Amino acid sequence: MKSTITLKQPRHALIQRAGAPRNIHDFTYSKAAYCVALTLAVGVSLQCREAAAEVYFNPAALEISDSGQAASDLSQFLSGDNQLPGKYRVDIYVNGQHLATRDVNFIASKDQLLPEFTPAQLSAMGVKTEAFPGLASLPQDQPVSDLASVIPDAASHFDFNQQRLDVSIPQAALNVAARSTTDSALWDQGMTSAQLNYRYSGANTQYGNARLNSNFLNLRGGLNLGAWRLRNYSTFSSSTQQAASWQSISTYLQRDIQFLKGQLTLGDSATPGDVFESVQFRGAQITSDENMLPDSLRGFAPVIRGIAQSNAQVTVRQNGYVIYQTYVAPGAFVIRDLYPTASSGDLEVVVREADGSERVSVQPFSAVPIMQREGQLKYSATTGRYRSTYASGSPPGFAQATALYGLPGSNTLYGGVQGANHYHSAALGVGHSFGDWGSVSVDVTQAQTQLRDGSAHRGQSYRFQYAKEIAATGTSFTLAGYRYSTSGFYSLQEANEVNASQNDVWRLRYNKRSQAMLNINQSFFGIGSFYVAASQQDYWQQSGKERNISVGYSATHRGINYGLNYTHSQTPGVAKDDRQIAFNLQIPLDKLLSGSWARYGMSHSQNSGTSHSVGLAGTTLQDNNLNYLVQQNYDRRGQGYGGDVNATYKASVGEIDAGYNYSRNSRQVNYGAQGSIVAHPYGVTLGQAIGDSAIVVRAPGASGVSVQNNTGVKTDWRGYAVIPYATPYRYNRVALDTNTYGEELDIDSATATVVPTKGALVLAEFKTRVGSRALITLTRHDGLVPFGASAHILGDNDNSSIVGEGGQVYLSGVAQRGVLEVKWGNGATQQCQADFTLPLDKQQNSAIKHAVARCK
Repeated sequence: MKSTITLKQPRHALIQRAGAPRNIHDFTYSKAAYCVALTLAVGVSLQCREAAAEVYFNPAALEISDSGQAASDLSQFLSGDNQLPGKYRVDIYVNGQHLATRDVNFIASKDQLLPEFTPAQLSAMGVKTEAFPGLASLPQDQPVSDLASVIPDAASHFDFNQQRLDVSIPQAALNVAARSTTDSALWDQGMTSAQLNYRYSGANTQYGNARLNSNFLNLRGGLNLGAWRLRNYSTFSSSTQQAASWQSISTYLQRDIQFLKGQLTLGDSATPGDVFESVQFRGAQITSDENMLPDSLRGFAPVIRGIAQSNAQVTVRQNGYVIYQTYVAPGAFVIRDLYPTASSGDLEVVVREADGSERVSVQPFSAVPIMQREGQLKYSATTGRYRSTYASGSPPGFAQATALYGLPGSNTLYGGVQGANHYHSAALGVGHSFGDWGSVSVDVTQAQTQLRDGSAHRGQSYRFQYAKEIAATGTSFTLAGYRYSTSGFYSLQEANEVNASQNDVWRLRYNKRSQAMLNINQSFFGIGSFYVAASQQDYWQQSGKERNISVGYSATHRGINYGLNYTHSQTPGVAKDDRQIAFNLQIPLDKLLSGSWARYGMSHSQNSGTSHSVGLAGTTLQDNNLNYLVQQNYDRRGQGYGGDVNATYKASVGEIDAGYNYSRNSRQVNYGAQGSIVAHPYGVTLGQAIGDSAIVVRAPGASGVSVQNNTGVKTDWRGYAVIPYATPYRYNRVALDTNTYGEELDIDSATATVVPTKGALVLAEFKTRVGSRALITLTRHDGLVPFGASAHILGDNDNSSIVGEGGQVYLSGVAQRGVLEVKWGNGATQQCQADFTLPLDKQQNSAIKHAVARCK
């Protein structure tokens, strides 16, 4: 007998089906695999054809040739492209752009599954719901499955195997939104939690007959409650020559203000440094937060305008690379969401019309740090008391406000004001991109100061900044700047520190006169790169200049890295300038010892002579979580030979390091540890030192499972782990390494996506089933349970599967004993229950346990 079928089901449909689709690493089925499986199952020849072919399938062909056995109801499988309706966790793409990963409910329609979206969800996806009567008249929470019926020309396609949902919506139906926008409804303020970062370092040093012990502890504690973040930074130090000392460096309370795209800070912090010099304060501050903006709106990029004669494709290239592409309707168009790929460089704009004709234009641009996109505002407002180690008595209070705004024509207007009892200043400036000639900003600050001796001073400070990149030669002036201040000008920091102490007489006299900076980077087109970084400043009523210059060249050839660097420092009042030169060479030794390299270094200073070092460094262990260095040194000026041995091990619960070094006159042993202690609603978890935002993995019972792309991070004995760093206001994908699952562990989905806010500790939860993998043969009084019957464990509807050939059903995460509910139709005689008991481990040495159960 020959039957022609087309059968597409979840990759594990013949083996297991959970309430929601699962990523199962044990089984992967293709269309060909279905054919082979069904051929083996029924012992007949089957032909698999494309879905477009006419299909006829006789369900009886899958039944055992026992005429007395009841037939399974397989009507849900008969359509060629049909899948089981229900809720699936899918990647949603709108017009080819990834939008989100979330659960979507699907309903069956003819031979496909259609997604259901509510008008509120469509609006969040960027659809102009108010423009379509079919959507505007519906309640915001009413599901819509047939998009084409309410949005002309809209369509959807669900790739079941990839769990990817592509939604096609005409551009005219979409609001103009920036690319990479993260839906603010998904921003997660995280769990109520307490956290403590610690970093301890200690050393035992011997100088001749003298011994010195030292200890230093750095603590960064925090408490999260809703959107509020309380943080404290404290240190402890002690040594043989110094008594133990605790010091609280800073404490502040912070939260985001989402409708202002900003952060509110109460306590100890620092002001922004884009308009005025940054100063420490204790008080209140609100500042804009660019992290809340899409990547495509961060930094500066020009607005591109043009006119399309038809439905056209617009492509933007920079340095030969396509950095943007979109489709526009006939008429004028505006592109505001270019990613800033470089600080400057010509943009080539290509408009390709529907008839194939092309129009090309070039728009040069460059940006200095203060530049803002057209229509974008960057702001700050601060009030509080000035903080400084030089302050004595009651610190002075002050207030400050700054704003930077992007204007049309690649212009930025910026300025600010500062005020205190003894000090007032105001700044105003403008930035402009001259295209091929680079980008320039110029500003002036007027200040009025009263010093502690009662003298009043007025002055101005003029600042000039320039940035330019020459793509043809690989040269970039990342920043060139110059500031000149008149003799009566004092910055807020200078004015406060002059007034801070009667002993600092030199501060009363020496305020800054001028300051210049230059940074140049030159690429040699694959051969290497060269850089120059230089700065100079001088003071009124003081002779001489402070100068610092660094010059360097680095390159890589066949895996060998080498570099040459030179520095020169000049300080007024110091007789000798400090000049240093250094050379380094690194050669990979993977063929001899995997993950290792040989190192050589040489440095020479006119003040301390010449030193050489040669050593072996590398990483090892399965996750490359052990770093080591063995090095021998030689110093020609008095020290002679010396050496270092250091190692750092990064584990899931933190990091430890230890080392030993010696020279002619000294010996030292150093050691340290760092990590975090995190208390959350599910208990306490130890982890590596965490950043501003972090993630807690919750996979109950899944011990020892590695987290991908996080060195050394594994779940603890309870199934919890801390991922130390997360990007705020962005999609963060958390993936478990399926190769590290235990034999009795099964997880519905190995990936999760979270979107933390600034400072949040968010939860990435994984649904686990801990138990045996079992293959249970179900029998009945009249034979075997029919092929295609559904079965689930009583009390756990999510743990379900489909009965295969021979009455066998595969399940994972199964307890030693339980009850199976089986159903193969809607009639009362088409369902039963089976008590089962799995064999003990000592009775059966197999990853899959076999059992037989009678269904009654």
